[in-house]
Amino acid sequence: MSQSVDRAAVILDACARGPRRLSDLAQELDVHRSTVLRLLQTMERHRLVRRLDDLTWAIGFGLIGMALECLDGMDLRTAARPRLERLAREVGHTIHLAELAGTDIVYVDKVEGHGAVRMASRIGAPAPVHTAGVAKAILAGLAPDRRDAILATTTFEKFTASTITGPGDFAAELTRVRQQGYAVDDGEYESFLACIAVPVRDHAGAVHAGVSITALCAIEPLERLRRHLPLLWELASEISQDLGWDGTSGVRRHAG
Repeated sequence: MSQSVDRAAVILDACARGPRRLSDLAQELDVHRSTVLRLLQTMERHRLVRRLDDLTWAIGFGLIGMALECLDGMDLRTAARPRLERLAREVGHTIHLAELAGTDIVYVDKVEGHGAVRMASRIGAPAPVHTAGVAKAILAGLAPDRRDAILATTTFEKFTASTITGPGDFAAELTRVRQQGYAVDDGEYESFLACIAVPVRDHAGAVHAGVSITALCAIEPLERLRRHLPLLWELASEISQDLGWDGTSGVRRHAG
């Protein structure tokens, strides 16, 4: 049973990234096509996957519905969504909302601004801990023991020439984030993207999540993107207050 569940999870993850052919799924699972087909047919009966006209397989509407119901039930996403949409319209760039979930920092919402280019991030996927602005904004506000537990699982993989690849350098980066009240991603995961991010706090004033603005460097490089920090701080403060924060604790804001 556990093997079937594992295989079903792999299939769902693959189909979530785009329609897949039966042969591709069989190769990814390293099993015979008939084994995959039986799994797909079972999952199709439960509306977890669906077969398209070109004979590829995609995520089913039943799973999409369950995911949306789950997301709509999350206080953070419910509180933030209208404000994320407003900011996306105002700045024209992509807005991300991420939340700490165990030792992962997961994107829980994403709104693309007018004319924004689609990017690889997706709702429900973990943010790269050592590169994503929202991840840095969250990590910088955590208690040391919880932060260390997350960083212990981080490989510091190099993605671009700007990627921070050492724990010592990353610790210094988080110190800067705490001092200035915001984090950046200066082409550290994808060299053509820049990002600014700030923390979101819960009712106790603890860092609960992070929100960011991401733009193409060709349109708005990091130095120019920083001009939106007042809007981003205002947005994070509004979401935090909706979550019960009274605004009496926080970090210093300094855009210089």
